[in-house]
Amino acid sequence: MIYSIITIVVVLIAAYFIITSQQVFGAEPKGKRLERMKQSKLYKNSQFQNTSYTPSITEGYGVTKVMYDFFFAKKDPLLKPLKSIPAIHTDLKNISKDEDVFIWLGHSSYYIQTDGVSLLIDPVLSLYGSPFKYFNKAFKGADIFKPEDIPNIDYLIITHDHYDHLDYPTVKAIKNRVGMVILPLGVGAHFERWGYAENQLIEEEWGGEALLKNNLKITFTPARHFSGRKVKRNVTLWTSYVLETPTKKIFLGGDSGYDSHFKIIGEKYGPFDYAVIENGQYNEAWKYIHALPEDVIQACIDIKAKNIIPVHSSKFALALHPWNEPLKKVAGLGKEKGLHVLTPLIGEMVDLNKTDNQFKVWWED
Repeated sequence: MIYSIITIVVVLIAAYFIITSQQVFGAEPKGKRLERMKQSKLYKNSQFQNTSYTPSITEGYGVTKVMYDFFFAKKDPLLKPLKSIPAIHTDLKNISKDEDVFIWLGHSSYYIQTDGVSLLIDPVLSLYGSPFKYFNKAFKGADIFKPEDIPNIDYLIITHDHYDHLDYPTVKAIKNRVGMVILPLGVGAHFERWGYAENQLIEEEWGGEALLKNNLKITFTPARHFSGRKVKRNVTLWTSYVLETPTKKIFLGGDSGYDSHFKIIGEKYGPFDYAVIENGQYNEAWKYIHALPEDVIQACIDIKAKNIIPVHSSKFALALHPWNEPLKKVAGLGKEKGLHVLTPLIGEMVDLNKTDNQFKVWWED
Protein backbone atom coordinates (compact mmCIF):
# COMPACT_ATOMS: atom_id res chain seq x y z
CA MET A 1 0.00 0.00 0.00
CA ILE A 2 2.74 2.44 0.97
CA TYR A 3 4.50 1.89 -2.37
CA SER A 4 1.27 2.64 -4.25
CA ILE A 5 0.87 5.91 -2.36
CA ILE A 6 4.48 6.88 -3.04
CA THR A 7 4.03 6.07 -6.74
CA ILE A 8 0.90 8.24 -6.96
CA VAL A 9 2.66 11.13 -5.22
CA VAL A 10 5.69 10.86 -7.52
CA VAL A 11 3.45 10.76 -10.60
CA LEU A 12 1.49 13.83 -9.44
CA ILE A 13 4.69 15.78 -8.72
CA ALA A 14 6.15 14.81 -12.10
CA ALA A 15 2.90 15.82 -13.86
CA TYR A 16 2.97 19.20 -12.11
CA PHE A 17 6.52 19.95 -13.24
CA ILE A 18 5.84 18.75 -16.79
CA ILE A 19 2.73 20.92 -17.07
CA THR A 20 4.24 24.03 -15.49
CA SER A 21 7.36 23.79 -17.63
CA GLN A 22 5.30 24.91 -20.63
CA GLN A 23 5.98 28.37 -22.07
CA VAL A 24 2.61 29.75 -20.98
CA PHE A 25 3.66 29.56 -17.32
CA GLY A 26 6.62 31.88 -17.90
CA ALA A 27 9.80 31.77 -15.84
CA GLU A 28 10.81 32.49 -12.27
CA PRO A 29 13.29 35.33 -11.73
CA LYS A 30 16.91 34.34 -11.22
CA GLY A 31 20.44 35.74 -11.52
CA LYS A 32 20.82 39.52 -11.44
CA ARG A 33 17.04 40.02 -11.60
CA LEU A 34 16.56 37.98 -8.43
CA GLU A 35 19.44 39.80 -6.73
CA ARG A 36 17.80 43.11 -7.60
CA MET A 37 14.50 41.88 -6.16
CA LYS A 38 16.21 40.91 -2.91
CA GLN A 39 17.38 44.53 -2.52
CA SER A 40 13.79 45.80 -2.63
CA LYS A 41 12.14 46.93 0.62
CA LEU A 42 8.99 45.26 -0.67
CA TYR A 43 10.66 41.83 -0.87
CA LYS A 44 10.73 39.84 2.36
CA ASN A 45 10.79 36.12 3.14
CA SER A 46 11.35 35.29 -0.55
CA GLN A 47 8.27 37.13 -1.79
CA PHE A 48 6.88 40.59 -2.39
CA GLN A 49 4.63 42.08 0.28
CA ASN A 50 1.81 44.60 0.39
CA THR A 51 2.36 47.64 2.60
CA SER A 52 -0.71 46.67 4.68
CA TYR A 53 -1.62 43.25 6.03
CA THR A 54 -3.53 41.61 3.17
CA PRO A 55 -5.09 38.20 3.79
CA SER A 56 -6.34 36.34 0.73
CA ILE A 57 -9.69 35.71 2.42
CA THR A 58 -11.58 38.33 4.42
CA GLU A 59 -12.01 37.73 8.16
CA GLY A 60 -15.14 35.69 8.86
CA TYR A 61 -14.95 33.75 5.59
CA GLY A 62 -13.56 30.23 5.37
CA VAL A 63 -11.61 28.88 2.43
CA THR A 64 -13.87 25.80 2.26
CA LYS A 65 -17.04 27.92 2.02
CA VAL A 66 -15.50 30.21 -0.62
CA MET A 67 -14.40 27.24 -2.74
CA TYR A 68 -17.79 25.54 -2.39
CA ASP A 69 -19.67 28.68 -3.45
CA PHE A 70 -17.39 29.19 -6.42
CA PHE A 71 -17.47 25.67 -7.81
CA PHE A 72 -20.63 23.96 -6.52
CA ALA A 73 -23.25 26.45 -5.30
CA LYS A 74 -26.09 27.51 -7.60
CA LYS A 75 -24.93 30.37 -9.82
CA ASP A 76 -26.71 33.63 -10.57
CA PRO A 77 -28.60 33.26 -13.89
CA LEU A 78 -26.87 36.44 -15.09
CA LEU A 79 -23.37 35.30 -14.16
CA LYS A 80 -22.82 35.29 -17.93
CA PRO A 81 -24.73 37.46 -20.43
CA LEU A 82 -27.75 35.89 -22.11
CA LYS A 83 -26.79 37.36 -25.47
CA SER A 84 -23.72 38.77 -27.19
CA ILE A 85 -21.98 41.74 -25.55
CA PRO A 86 -22.41 44.82 -27.79
CA ALA A 87 -19.08 46.06 -29.14
CA ILE A 88 -17.53 48.20 -31.88
CA HIS A 89 -14.60 46.89 -33.88
CA THR A 90 -12.59 50.10 -34.21
CA ASP A 91 -9.66 49.90 -36.64
CA LEU A 92 -6.77 50.61 -34.26
CA LYS A 93 -4.26 50.69 -37.11
CA ASN A 94 -5.89 53.66 -38.82
CA ILE A 95 -6.38 56.06 -35.93
CA SER A 96 -4.77 59.38 -36.78
CA LYS A 97 -1.58 60.06 -34.79
CA ASP A 98 -2.88 63.49 -33.78
CA GLU A 99 -5.86 61.98 -31.92
CA ASP A 100 -5.74 61.41 -28.15
CA VAL A 101 -7.97 58.42 -27.45
CA PHE A 102 -8.78 55.63 -25.02
CA ILE A 103 -10.26 52.37 -26.37
CA TRP A 104 -11.38 49.57 -24.08
CA LEU A 105 -10.63 46.13 -25.54
CA GLY A 106 -12.56 44.18 -22.90
CA HIS A 107 -11.81 43.15 -19.30
CA SER A 108 -8.64 45.02 -18.27
CA SER A 109 -7.19 45.42 -21.75
CA TYR A 110 -7.11 48.89 -23.29
CA TYR A 111 -5.33 51.02 -25.85
CA ILE A 112 -4.28 54.61 -25.24
CA GLN A 113 -2.89 57.02 -27.78
CA THR A 114 -1.86 60.42 -26.50
CA ASP A 115 0.61 63.08 -27.62
CA GLY A 116 1.60 60.90 -30.57
CA VAL A 117 2.53 57.92 -28.36
CA SER A 118 0.74 54.55 -28.38
CA LEU A 119 0.34 52.42 -25.25
CA LEU A 120 -1.27 48.99 -24.87
CA ILE A 121 -2.19 47.91 -21.34
CA ASP A 122 -2.67 44.31 -20.11
CA PRO A 123 -3.78 42.87 -23.48
CA VAL A 124 -5.65 39.57 -23.19
CA LEU A 125 -6.87 38.99 -26.74
CA SER A 126 -7.10 35.22 -26.87
CA LEU A 127 -10.36 33.41 -26.11
CA TYR A 128 -9.35 32.27 -22.63
CA GLY A 129 -8.10 34.19 -19.60
CA SER A 130 -6.22 31.18 -18.27
CA PRO A 131 -3.25 28.94 -19.14
CA PHE A 132 -5.58 26.30 -20.57
CA LYS A 133 -7.86 26.48 -23.63
CA TYR A 134 -10.95 25.24 -21.86
CA PHE A 135 -11.25 27.39 -18.72
CA ASN A 136 -12.42 30.99 -18.28
CA LYS A 137 -13.75 31.55 -21.79
CA ALA A 138 -14.54 35.08 -22.95
CA PHE A 139 -18.17 36.14 -23.35
CA LYS A 140 -19.45 36.22 -26.91
CA GLY A 141 -19.04 39.72 -28.35
CA ALA A 142 -16.40 40.68 -25.78
CA ASP A 143 -13.76 38.82 -27.81
CA ILE A 144 -13.91 40.83 -31.05
CA PHE A 145 -10.34 42.17 -30.78
CA LYS A 146 -7.55 39.76 -31.76
CA PRO A 147 -3.74 40.08 -31.64
CA GLU A 148 -3.69 40.81 -35.38
CA ASP A 149 -5.74 43.98 -34.74
CA ILE A 150 -2.91 45.54 -32.74
CA PRO A 151 -0.81 48.16 -34.57
CA ASN A 152 2.84 48.92 -33.89
CA ILE A 153 2.99 49.90 -30.23
CA ASP A 154 5.46 52.25 -28.59
CA TYR A 155 4.88 50.84 -25.09
CA LEU A 156 3.30 47.62 -23.86
CA ILE A 157 2.36 48.08 -20.20
CA ILE A 158 1.74 45.19 -17.77
CA THR A 159 0.36 45.66 -14.24
CA HIS A 160 1.01 42.10 -12.96
CA ASP A 161 1.40 38.55 -14.17
CA HIS A 162 -2.03 36.98 -13.60
CA TYR A 163 -3.44 35.27 -16.67
CA ASP A 164 -6.32 37.71 -17.11
CA HIS A 165 -3.75 40.54 -17.40
CA LEU A 166 -0.69 38.89 -18.93
CA ASP A 167 -1.72 36.62 -21.79
CA TYR A 168 1.08 34.55 -23.30
CA PRO A 169 -0.58 33.99 -26.72
CA THR A 170 -1.20 37.73 -27.11
CA VAL A 171 2.20 39.07 -26.06
CA LYS A 172 3.91 36.36 -28.13
CA ALA A 173 1.84 37.21 -31.21
CA ILE A 174 2.50 40.98 -31.04
CA LYS A 175 6.20 40.72 -30.09
CA ASN A 176 7.49 42.16 -33.38
CA ARG A 177 5.13 45.15 -33.10
CA VAL A 178 6.19 46.23 -29.60
CA GLY A 179 8.81 48.88 -28.93
CA MET A 180 9.37 48.80 -25.16
CA VAL A 181 7.68 46.90 -22.33
CA ILE A 182 6.91 48.56 -18.98
CA LEU A 183 6.39 46.04 -16.20
CA PRO A 184 6.86 45.51 -12.44
CA LEU A 185 9.94 43.94 -10.94
CA GLY A 186 10.32 40.23 -11.67
CA VAL A 187 7.81 40.03 -14.53
CA GLY A 188 10.62 40.55 -17.04
CA ALA A 189 11.64 36.91 -16.50
CA HIS A 190 8.47 35.81 -18.32
CA PHE A 191 9.11 38.15 -21.23
CA GLU A 192 12.72 37.12 -21.70
CA ARG A 193 11.65 33.47 -21.86
CA TRP A 194 9.10 34.46 -24.50
CA GLY A 195 11.70 36.07 -26.75
CA TYR A 196 11.71 39.72 -25.70
CA ALA A 197 15.12 41.35 -25.39
CA GLU A 198 16.46 42.48 -22.02
CA ASN A 199 17.00 46.01 -23.37
CA GLN A 200 13.29 46.21 -24.30
CA LEU A 201 12.22 46.00 -20.67
CA ILE A 202 11.59 48.92 -18.32
CA GLU A 203 11.28 46.94 -15.09
CA GLU A 204 10.88 48.81 -11.81
CA GLU A 205 9.36 48.71 -8.34
CA TRP A 206 7.04 51.24 -6.69
CA GLY A 207 8.56 54.69 -6.84
CA GLY A 208 10.51 53.95 -10.00
CA GLU A 209 9.90 56.17 -13.00
CA ALA A 210 10.81 56.35 -16.65
CA LEU A 211 10.87 59.12 -19.22
CA LEU A 212 9.11 58.07 -22.42
CA LYS A 213 8.83 59.45 -25.93
CA ASN A 214 7.42 62.95 -26.56
CA ASN A 215 7.94 64.10 -22.96
CA LEU A 216 5.71 61.49 -21.36
CA LYS A 217 6.62 60.11 -17.95
CA ILE A 218 5.40 56.99 -16.16
CA THR A 219 5.73 56.28 -12.45
CA PHE A 220 5.26 52.91 -10.73
CA THR A 221 2.85 53.35 -7.82
CA PRO A 222 1.45 50.96 -5.15
CA ALA A 223 -1.44 48.53 -5.48
CA ARG A 224 -2.87 46.05 -2.96
CA HIS A 225 -2.92 42.71 -4.71
CA PHE A 226 -0.79 39.61 -5.32
CA SER A 227 0.85 37.76 -8.22
CA GLY A 228 1.84 34.36 -9.57
CA ARG A 229 1.38 32.04 -12.54
CA LYS A 230 2.06 28.81 -10.63
CA VAL A 231 1.29 27.57 -7.12
CA LYS A 232 3.82 29.86 -5.45
CA ARG A 233 2.55 33.41 -4.99
CA ASN A 234 4.19 36.82 -5.03
CA VAL A 235 7.48 35.97 -6.71
CA THR A 236 6.87 39.00 -8.96
CA LEU A 237 5.57 42.47 -8.10
CA TRP A 238 2.19 44.04 -8.96
CA THR A 239 1.71 47.75 -9.59
CA SER A 240 -0.42 50.69 -10.63
CA TYR A 241 0.95 53.55 -12.74
CA VAL A 242 0.80 57.31 -13.05
CA LEU A 243 1.10 58.42 -16.67
CA GLU A 244 1.94 62.09 -17.12
CA THR A 245 1.87 63.74 -20.54
CA PRO A 246 2.42 67.38 -21.55
CA THR A 247 -1.37 67.78 -21.57
CA LYS A 248 -2.88 65.41 -19.00
CA LYS A 249 -2.48 62.99 -16.08
CA ILE A 250 -3.88 59.46 -16.24
CA PHE A 251 -4.01 56.88 -13.43
CA LEU A 252 -3.68 53.28 -14.62
CA GLY A 253 -5.07 51.30 -11.72
CA GLY A 254 -4.26 47.62 -12.08
CA ASP A 255 -5.93 45.12 -9.74
CA SER A 256 -6.12 46.37 -6.16
CA GLY A 257 -8.10 46.19 -2.97
CA TYR A 258 -8.88 49.48 -1.26
CA ASP A 259 -6.23 50.93 1.06
CA SER A 260 -4.51 54.16 2.06
CA HIS A 261 -2.25 54.09 -1.02
CA PHE A 262 -4.97 55.71 -3.14
CA LYS A 263 -5.01 58.82 -0.95
CA ILE A 264 -1.19 58.92 -0.94
CA ILE A 265 -1.14 58.72 -4.76
CA GLY A 266 -3.79 61.44 -5.00
CA GLU A 267 -1.92 63.80 -2.71
CA LYS A 268 1.41 63.27 -4.47
CA TYR A 269 0.36 63.06 -8.13
CA GLY A 270 -3.27 64.19 -8.40
CA PRO A 271 -5.61 65.49 -9.50
CA PHE A 272 -6.02 63.13 -12.47
CA ASP A 273 -7.79 63.93 -15.71
CA TYR A 274 -8.62 60.23 -16.08
CA ALA A 275 -8.54 57.19 -13.82
CA VAL A 276 -8.73 53.80 -15.53
CA ILE A 277 -9.62 51.65 -12.55
CA GLU A 278 -10.48 48.01 -11.90
CA ASN A 279 -14.13 47.38 -10.98
CA GLY A 280 -15.35 43.82 -11.26
CA GLN A 281 -14.64 40.21 -10.27
CA TYR A 282 -15.09 41.23 -6.64
CA ASN A 283 -16.54 39.49 -3.60
CA GLU A 284 -16.77 40.39 0.09
CA ALA A 285 -14.63 37.31 0.71
CA TRP A 286 -11.67 38.78 -1.20
CA LYS A 287 -12.26 42.52 -0.88
CA TYR A 288 -8.66 43.12 0.24
CA ILE A 289 -7.34 42.20 -3.21
CA HIS A 290 -10.26 43.29 -5.46
CA ALA A 291 -12.08 46.47 -4.46
CA LEU A 292 -15.86 46.45 -4.09
CA PRO A 293 -17.74 49.08 -6.17
CA GLU A 294 -18.16 51.42 -3.18
CA ASP A 295 -14.43 51.13 -2.54
CA VAL A 296 -13.69 51.90 -6.20
CA ILE A 297 -15.67 55.12 -5.89
CA GLN A 298 -13.83 56.07 -2.70
CA ALA A 299 -10.49 55.30 -4.38
CA CYS A 300 -11.41 57.67 -7.23
CA ILE A 301 -12.28 60.38 -4.71
CA ASP A 302 -8.96 59.75 -2.95
CA ILE A 303 -6.90 60.12 -6.12
CA LYS A 304 -8.95 63.17 -7.22
CA ALA A 305 -10.11 61.78 -10.55
CA LYS A 306 -12.06 64.10 -12.85
CA ASN A 307 -13.14 61.27 -15.17
CA ILE A 308 -13.43 57.58 -14.25
CA ILE A 309 -13.23 54.69 -16.71
CA PRO A 310 -14.07 51.37 -14.99
CA VAL A 311 -12.56 48.19 -16.43
CA HIS A 312 -12.09 44.54 -15.29
CA SER A 313 -15.60 43.47 -16.21
CA SER A 314 -17.83 42.26 -19.07
CA LYS A 315 -15.54 39.63 -20.60
CA PHE A 316 -14.84 36.84 -18.09
CA ALA A 317 -16.76 35.38 -15.14
CA LEU A 318 -14.11 35.34 -12.39
CA ALA A 319 -16.49 36.05 -9.51
CA LEU A 320 -20.09 35.22 -8.56
CA HIS A 321 -21.85 38.52 -9.25
CA PRO A 322 -24.03 39.11 -12.36
CA TRP A 323 -21.87 40.04 -15.34
CA ASN A 324 -23.34 43.58 -15.57
CA GLU A 325 -23.43 44.35 -11.83
CA PRO A 326 -20.03 46.11 -11.71
CA LEU A 327 -21.01 48.71 -14.31
CA LYS A 328 -24.49 49.15 -12.83
CA LYS A 329 -23.14 49.69 -9.32
CA VAL A 330 -20.18 51.92 -10.11
CA ALA A 331 -22.26 54.09 -12.45
CA GLY A 332 -25.00 54.48 -9.83
CA LEU A 333 -22.64 55.15 -6.94
CA GLY A 334 -20.64 57.58 -9.03
CA LYS A 335 -23.77 59.53 -9.91
CA GLU A 336 -24.70 59.76 -6.23
CA LYS A 337 -21.28 61.27 -5.50
CA GLY A 338 -21.37 63.65 -8.48
CA LEU A 339 -18.52 61.87 -10.24
CA HIS A 340 -18.12 61.58 -14.01
CA VAL A 341 -18.08 57.84 -14.80
CA LEU A 342 -17.44 56.95 -18.45
CA THR A 343 -18.84 53.65 -19.70
CA PRO A 344 -17.95 53.14 -23.37
CA LEU A 345 -18.69 49.98 -25.27
CA ILE A 346 -15.81 47.64 -25.94
CA GLY A 347 -14.06 49.23 -28.91
CA GLU A 348 -15.81 52.61 -28.61
CA MET A 349 -13.42 55.57 -28.78
CA VAL A 350 -13.15 57.98 -25.85
CA ASP A 351 -11.79 61.37 -26.90
CA LEU A 352 -9.33 62.25 -24.13
CA ASN A 353 -9.47 65.94 -25.04
CA LYS A 354 -13.24 66.26 -24.53
CA THR A 355 -14.70 67.16 -21.14
CA ASP A 356 -18.28 66.08 -21.92
CA ASN A 357 -17.94 62.46 -23.08
CA GLN A 358 -21.28 60.66 -22.69
CA PHE A 359 -22.06 56.98 -23.25
CA LYS A 360 -25.11 54.73 -23.29
CA VAL A 361 -26.26 52.53 -20.44
CA TRP A 362 -25.57 49.64 -22.79
CA TRP A 363 -25.39 46.86 -20.15
CA GLU A 364 -29.15 47.22 -19.46
CA ASP A 365 -30.24 46.31 -22.99
